[in-house]
Amino acid sequence: MLTNDSHRPVPEGVVLQEEQQVHEPSSGRGRRHGTSRSEPFDRWFRYPAGFASDYASLLLGELQLPTAGLVVDPFTGSGVTGTAARRAGHSFFGVEAHPLIAELAALKLRRSPRDPSELLVTARELAQQATTKMRVDISGEADLTLRSFDPETLALLVSLRDLIRAKQDQEWYLYLKWALLATLRDVASVRVGWPYQRPGTQRQPTFADPVSRFLQRVAWMADDIRDLEKYKSASLTCRVKQGDSAESENWSDIGNGSAHGCVTSPPYLNNFDYADATRLELYFWGDVTSWSQMCAEVRSDMLTATTQQSSVGAARDARISLQEYGAVGAQISELADQLQKERGNRARGKEYDRVLPDYFVAIARILGNLASVLVPGAPAVLLVGDSAPYGVYVDTPGLMAKLGAQLGFTLEKDVILRHRGKRWAGNATRHNVQLAERFVLLRRE
Repeated sequence: MLTNDSHRPVPEGVVLQEEQQVHEPSSGRGRRHGTSRSEPFDRWFRYPAGFASDYASLLLGELQLPTAGLVVDPFTGSGVTGTAARRAGHSFFGVEAHPLIAELAALKLRRSPRDPSELLVTARELAQQATTKMRVDISGEADLTLRSFDPETLALLVSLRDLIRAKQDQEWYLYLKWALLATLRDVASVRVGWPYQRPGTQRQPTFADPVSRFLQRVAWMADDIRDLEKYKSASLTCRVKQGDSAESENWSDIGNGSAHGCVTSPPYLNNFDYADATRLELYFWGDVTSWSQMCAEVRSDMLTATTQQSSVGAARDARISLQEYGAVGAQISELADQLQKERGNRARGKEYDRVLPDYFVAIARILGNLASVLVPGAPAVLLVGDSAPYGVYVDTPGLMAKLGAQLGFTLEKDVILRHRGKRWAGNATRHNVQLAERFVLLRRE
């Protein structure tokens, strides 16, 4: 195992390109290595798992695709890659496991039904009705919802929600729904930032008037839909499939050998629960009413990247499946053994050792599906960070590249975009190496 100047392990045979050679993009428009609050379409809802549109554009440039090529993304999230691909003149097909977020991505990528001025008119009518409606009963709302807003604000939000629900058969329904869902955290009177909801900690709402903020968000949507005309093409198709990208049937809509490139950012091994991160929106809209329902209906198809998703049985089955991948499978199993040992040294250690095998087996299956749908010679770019739980270094990008080598890919680049994890630099139990966010460029053989 080689090391570079920062003493970070490097996969054998790979020369990392340092960030001085490939500069980290910076739009300066309101993002912190995540979905932008101000870029068109990104600003509809700032999903924490999304990556920045300028990152997506950078990585799309690495593909060097033919005109009007088909770009795929097995971890579509809120559709950042899809909107960037469309803007660049490419068709798009994505798979996303989170049902609520898949709905959002599909909404961003659909062709607008009619003149977006109609959306604004409808929203203003609903806002007028909500503000003049008789007192709304909020007593039946979920506990998290009740604790997140002052009663007057919640009454207005619930009134808008009920009015929007009554329009489910109308073409602007989902736009109105998402303008409202994106308003929730703006007007909450407790800490409900990403990734955790803390209803016991009060804060001053970022925006005092939920109705005005809702209308502002609708106006952004209308503006973005109008601007879409400048890069819309009748030959482009953009679709999102809700489901597990490790399952081959979720790729059947595009067929084998039909995609020209892939840009994706898999969940990092950072123990972040993307289903739980959207609990406020899920509970408020009524999609789920309990933790168990959220786990069963929202998180079940999502990639195992957190200890809350892990189980003894799944980890055992994944360990067996890792044997299919030879030396890299053995390397992953060895890392899991090290993590199991570290967990045993702690009174309440987290089950990272169970997450690791399940995570990489799913990644291998997704890479296999990508190999099937990509044309020969097509590139695939994966943006992901490495990690070091309990000081055990996991070279996630390098291991993905090794798995790809067994599934029909060759590794062309392994590039550092930025260093990360500095806030834990003094915590020896978290990591003792310099972590980084990198992208690997694989080429379909």
